Amino acid sequence: MIRTGIIGMSPGNAHPYSWSAIINGCFNAEEINRVGYPAVSDYLKANEDTLGINGAKVTCVWTQDKEISESIAKTTQIETIVNNMEEMIGLVDAVILARDDPKNHVAMAKPFIDAGIPVFIDKPLAVTKEDLHYFSEQVAKGKFIMSCSSMRYANEGRIVKQELASLGKLELATAVGKKDWIKYGVHLLEALFALLDDPKPVSVKHVGESGKDIVYVEFENGFRATLHLFMEISPTFQLSLFGQKGWRLIDVKNSYSMFRDNIIEFIRSVEEGEPRLSFEKTRAIINTLMGAMESLKKGGETIHLAE
Repeated sequence: MIRTGIIGMSPGNAHPYSWSAIINGCFNAEEINRVGYPAVSDYLKANEDTLGINGAKVTCVWTQDKEISESIAKTTQIETIVNNMEEMIGLVDAVILARDDPKNHVAMAKPFIDAGIPVFIDKPLAVTKEDLHYFSEQVAKGKFIMSCSSMRYANEGRIVKQELASLGKLELATAVGKKDWIKYGVHLLEALFALLDDPKPVSVKHVGESGKDIVYVEFENGFRATLHLFMEISPTFQLSLFGQKGWRLIDVKNSYSMFRDNIIEFIRSVEEGEPRLSFEKTRAIINTLMGAMESLKKGGETIHLAE
């Protein structure tokens, strides 16, 4: 049994609740609704028969607020609430850092990385070159660090992926989403890169504005994609692929499925002793994410992505 610790939580991000429920196989819908996440209790109810991950259990929880920790523990039957996150060391075999505020990722992950405990870090891994360099150095030293958006495992994308050959040579991809570039642009990048078997990005250009992000990405193989993140549009995550013989629209809606598959991949990785997702794939996505931010600051200058 892989004893797993969960660390949360950041505003608006219910992953400590939902991911703990998916692993432990139980949840308190009334409590989840009380704290303001009825959509989470809805998809957990709809998939109740598939809850629970064999060979793993969330046994420890820590958040910056004891009341939040108690709520998560109550909701998903977590046995131990620690007063500081370092107390998990020696009590757990793996840690899920379920916060999506990247400015805190290095500080929160470091104690577990130093202790040799496998860590999964919620997206985006980093938004500064310094933080990405730190994680890259630790991976080079053999430390177990896994990070991605769960959209890498979206079923809607995988269904279309098996049909790619029928589209002929691909010429263009477009992606559309709601909210901000840092926390939600990474979703679209992850889904797109996974769909295309993680081609190498060579340049990125931001031609929109903050809150109305329009990002152009070019890959080593000559393929091009545009991504659009607008704060005020109706909530959506859509990707479209255009080939010489056909096209497909991917409308990503099944959050539960991709969360569960992501967690399963992390647990399998811990069992096997190394991440099943190459860190190089994560680094390419984060470099693209940061490149677009740099381009915006420089007035739409094309940013050539370093090795």
